[in-house]
Amino acid sequence: MTALVTILDDEPAIRALLSETLTEAGFRCQAFARATEFEAALRRTTPDVCLVDLGLPDRDGLSVVHRLALEQGATIIIISGRAQVQDRVTGLELGADDYIIKPFDPAEVVARIRARLRGPRRSATGNTARFEGWTAHFDRYALEADDGTETPFSHAEGEVLRLFLESPKRLISRAQMQESLGGAAGESFDRAMDVRISRLRTKLREDPRNPRLIKTIYGAGYIFLGEVAWE
Repeated sequence: MTALVTILDDEPAIRALLSETLTEAGFRCQAFARATEFEAALRRTTPDVCLVDLGLPDRDGLSVVHRLALEQGATIIIISGRAQVQDRVTGLELGADDYIIKPFDPAEVVARIRARLRGPRRSATGNTARFEGWTAHFDRYALEADDGTETPFSHAEGEVLRLFLESPKRLISRAQMQESLGGAAGESFDRAMDVRISRLRTKLREDPRNPRLIKTIYGAGYIFLGEVAWE
């Protein structure tokens, strides 16, 4: 089925431009001016991609991004006129997968969406991975412990976790992460990766001073040390 893209932006011209461009590119679109309307639609349908502006009339856009990251399996792309590095870092840290600065080229938005929908290379064996007393369910974005308790993870965290689980016991450099996961290399990407890995360690009940599974190799990258079985 054609991917569904939802647009949350209070500027009518931006909504119209994005809707027209994405429809011509073959996507289905829904566009909203207010966060309340947007969130009501999400309760009925889960989109593949959410485009979210930060300057909204009824809600802080960053809070919308954070909630989406916790509750939805959609890819989240911020489209905002806020161009400061700290704004980009904060958006990525809260769970966004990408950040596009206004004014933008509509063709770039289409390209970024397609790149995100391709995502990292997927395991040929399925959407469930078992490792060291844990089960990662990528179809419902949940980590299940051996005692049966479940902890949700965001789409952005899932991209990083899947990258590790598909390459266990192999060094993954920052450059490889950037190439596989997409996004512009630089301080904002590096900080976003640090935050996502820290959150994954917390959800895996790792000792932050001496993590057992996701090890940092200073100056080189990361390595996942567990045994992994895909289903």
